[in-house]
Amino acid sequence: MFKEFREFALKGNVVDMAVGIIVGGAFGATVNTLVSDVMMPPLGLLTGGVDFSNLYVVLKEGAQPGPYAALAKAKAAGAVTLNYGLFLNALVSFAIIAFSAFILVKAVNRLRRKEDAAPAPPSKKTCPYCLTQVPQQATRCPACTSTLD
Repeated sequence: MFKEFREFALKGNVVDMAVGIIVGGAFGATVNTLVSDVMMPPLGLLTGGVDFSNLYVVLKEGAQPGPYAALAKAKAAGAVTLNYGLFLNALVSFAIIAFSAFILVKAVNRLRRKEDAAPAPPSKKTCPYCLTQVPQQATRCPACTSTLD
């Protein structure tokens, strides 16, 4: 059983998939940072200084009554909150990751189409004397025994 597992784990596809998952995780973390630290602050300035990560609705107040200045203070007080600002950040991150994956898949498909577009060399040729199909490498026609070029 261990031998079969080792053969499975060392196949090229499994290793490629593992590398893809690791790179995908790092790419996701990078995009999350891009969204929360680079894109959302200017967007917040355009919308009047709103910090999207601090957009929330208090569903139930905590031990210390509100209003709370920030989401962290509401959580520290034990308030139950609906964090729609964090959801907006996650939605923007998802859109960027999905669009990046779309562009990558589109580029790979374009490369594959170019490779598939090259026609394969013909495997047969026609005997000029009897019009029989013969293999490309044949030097004599099997039907009429004529010499082929």
